Amino acid sequence: MGTVDNTFGAFLIGVVVSATLYGVTCMQTWYYMSRYFSDPWYIKLLVSAIFLSDSVHQALITHTVYTYLVTDFGNVGDIEKLVWSLSVEVLFNGFTGFMVQSFLTMRIYQLSNKNMIATASVLSLVIAEFVTVIIYVAKAVQLTTFTQAPQIKALSMSVNAVAAAGDLLITVFLCTFLQRSRTGFHQSDTLINKLVLFSISTGLLTSVCAVMSLISITVWPDTFIYVAFYFCLGRLYCNSLLATLNARKGIRHDSCDSHMSLSLHGARRPLNGPIGSSRMGMPNDLSIKIDTAQEYIEDEFLSAKDLKSSQSV
Repeated sequence: MGTVDNTFGAFLIGVVVSATLYGVTCMQTWYYMSRYFSDPWYIKLLVSAIFLSDSVHQALITHTVYTYLVTDFGNVGDIEKLVWSLSVEVLFNGFTGFMVQSFLTMRIYQLSNKNMIATASVLSLVIAEFVTVIIYVAKAVQLTTFTQAPQIKALSMSVNAVAAAGDLLITVFLCTFLQRSRTGFHQSDTLINKLVLFSISTGLLTSVCAVMSLISITVWPDTFIYVAFYFCLGRLYCNSLLATLNARKGIRHDSCDSHMSLSLHGARRPLNGPIGSSRMGMPNDLSIKIDTAQEYIEDEFLSAKDLKSSQSV
């Protein structure tokens, strides 16, 4: 065991930061439920399930820190024991990540025109992470003291490594397929740029958090610094998804202001367009690219009702 600062101090810092992010989760969930009540039932169910999982996780880590720093304060014998909630919280963090990553995997499936290789590669990492989490929790609940914790260190590192790999791969695929959906029209490409930025921000924070947790457990294995990062991971997943969903009305408003066209079936590119004259005789290819971008925008950011009001062609 390390010092109090880098063990239970790290616990406390992780819970405080996580509680702050949980406040943002509550605010974003309220905003979503009050503004997007016309969303499909499965999106509402997803948001509700993620919020519930996030809430349970916050309650568990609060119980953990309260037990160590209040209930068992000054009792050296109890301070060495593993509190059950410290093991169980990993399950709910993993469940939150699994739901968010599964949702993004479906977006990749749709955006890539049902590319099974891309979808399967991402899905395999998502499933592998969740299975590793289940195995970790099953082993962790059997431990009774911190001295036994090194027995599951490899599993803990695997959870963070696979989580970071999954987030990075999701981000790469989303950005790649969005780039391929460019049409060469300034207005639609501007929206594609916004979606690329959203995709990067969705995976960046969670990837960095998972990597920092992995680095911490590798460099400082006798401390709980890595726990401070892992406590926040689920909250970042939740807020990333909610921010994406809640941004739809703002994106719709921007597209309306610029009279953006997302339905350009049969459109032909100007002679000086970036695709070049060799593609002038292939309007269907352009239409497919626009349809692909439109499908992603409609599914991920804009509802069909919002999208219809923004069409100008």
